[in-house]
Amino acid sequence: MRPIRVDDPGDPRVADYLQVRERDLVGRAGRFIAEGAVVLEKLIAAGRHPIRSVLLAEKRLAALGPLLEGLDPAVPVYAAGQAVMDAIVGFPIHRGVLAVGERAEPTPDALLARLPAQALVVGLCGIANHDNVGGLFRNAAAFGAQAVLLDADCCDPLYRKAIRVSVGAALTVPFATLAPGRDLAATLAEAGFELLALSPAGEAALGEVAWAARQAALFGAEGPGLPPALMARSRTVRIPMAAGFDSLNVATASGIVLHHLAELRVRGRA
Repeated sequence: MRPIRVDDPGDPRVADYLQVRERDLVGRAGRFIAEGAVVLEKLIAAGRHPIRSVLLAEKRLAALGPLLEGLDPAVPVYAAGQAVMDAIVGFPIHRGVLAVGERAEPTPDALLARLPAQALVVGLCGIANHDNVGGLFRNAAAFGAQAVLLDADCCDPLYRKAIRVSVGAALTVPFATLAPGRDLAATLAEAGFELLALSPAGEAALGEVAWAARQAALFGAEGPGLPPALMARSRTVRIPMAAGFDSLNVATASGIVLHHLAELRVRGRA
């Protein structure tokens, strides 16, 4: 791997990286930005999304040499001085590591069809905060969920900030997004999943949930929570808390719930 030196911020070969924050807002037509060495490592290792190119600050080249050896030789690696790289992306990019990937997202039906007979899925409904989506994907990876299914009102897990907050888990955990109007609960129920809808008003305490071969933990946006129609089709579950407090950040709540479900799955396989 021989890096291609870039000295001009206007070099057309690095046009994908121009004004990163502005492009975050308007979209990249099926492409996404991965930022940081850990995220790049997971992007390469997962192999789920094709990599178009990599852009590095020259000072990072030596340390990242072994990682870059895992790239397809056809993927160009561009290197620039820090000032040039900052000018390209439009702000001081202290991590000095960027890559452009091409999204390769399966359909919801294809995603669910290839899951094993015993599977844990995270279902997300109306979660539009990228920090929360990133945190949810990180927890899904940490506790062994096989997939994440998002409804059409969720934000994009491949948004740069969501990927960064997920520490690359958005690139490693398989996910699919439902078309507008398609019902999240019905889609999972038809695939044989027990639906566990998390709500402060849930009828069952989390500790009462037993193992099932296929379980889907459903999380809604903070504030409105899950739609009543979805909860009516699910077993509603709450996390017991101290008196006077009934809610947690959705990413925090998902960590508690997925840890419990992961423990059940370990016992179920024993």
